[in-house]
Amino acid sequence: MTTLTETLADTRCACPKCSCMVSLDKAIMANDKPYCSRACADGHPEGSTGCKKSGCGCG
Repeated sequence: MTTLTETLADTRCACPKCSCMVSLDKAIMANDKPYCSRACADGHPEGSTGCKKSGCGCG
């Protein structure tokens, strides 16, 4: 069961290709949106390898 604290502290990465959850206190903020990695925050520029998190297909 998810607690209210977890719901407020964790959110989905703002990258449309990413399936990761990120805690707001550790998120990389860009354009006022939370991202799980610099690659996601930068919009996956050419040559980017994605967030590199297991099971995520972004990048």
